[in-house]
Amino acid sequence: MTTAHPLSLGDPAAAARAAVPCERGATVWLTGLPSAGKTTLALALAERLRGEGRRVEVLDGDEIRTFLSKGLGFTREDRHTNVTRIGFVAQKLASHGVTVLVPVIAPYADSRAAVRAWHAAAGTAFWEVHVATPVEVCSRRDVKGLYARQAAGEISGLTGVDDPYEAPENPDLRIQTQGSSPAGSAAELHAFLTERDLA
Repeated sequence: MTTAHPLSLGDPAAAARAAVPCERGATVWLTGLPSAGKTTLALALAERLRGEGRRVEVLDGDEIRTFLSKGLGFTREDRHTNVTRIGFVAQKLASHGVTVLVPVIAPYADSRAAVRAWHAAAGTAFWEVHVATPVEVCSRRDVKGLYARQAAGEISGLTGVDDPYEAPENPDLRIQTQGSSPAGSAAELHAFLTERDLA
C-alpha cells in the first residue's frame, strides 16, 4: 500500500512549512587563546542574531567537553578528535540553515583545516575568525584562573603558554578584543557576516 505524501492530503501546516525557504546556515569558528573573549563574543553575537529572527546555536568548548567529548584529554590527538567532533555537529546544523557559533580554541591549524574542508565538500559556509587577543591580556583577564594555576605549577599544557597554539595565518576575519567592548567586537563580526548575506 502506498502512503500519500502529507501535502497531497491537504495538510495546511505541511504546505506552509514547505513554502518557507530555508535560511542559509554557516559555521563561524572563533579560535583564540584561553580568555581571549571567544565565548563572550559568540554570546553577544548570538543575542543580536536571535533578535533579528535568525536560528543560532553556540557550541561552547566547555559544554562540548562535558557532554560530547567527555573522557578526552589534552594530547594533540585528543584535541584533534574534540575539534573534529565539534566540526561534524556544526556542519550538520549549518546545513539545515542554522548559524553555528563555535568559540573553541582549536589550537592546531590542521584540525581547523580539516573542518573547513568538510564544510567545503558539503557546500556549507565556514568562516574562521581569529580572536587575536595577546597572551599578556588573556593572562590578566584569566577568566577561569588557568594562567594563575599554570604559573603556580598546579597545571601544565596551557595553550599559548607551555602548549602550542598555531594562530591562523590567513583567517577570514581577525578581531582584536583588547580596547573594544563585547558589543563592539560583536558588531564587527556582525558586519562581516552581513556582507556575506549571513546576518
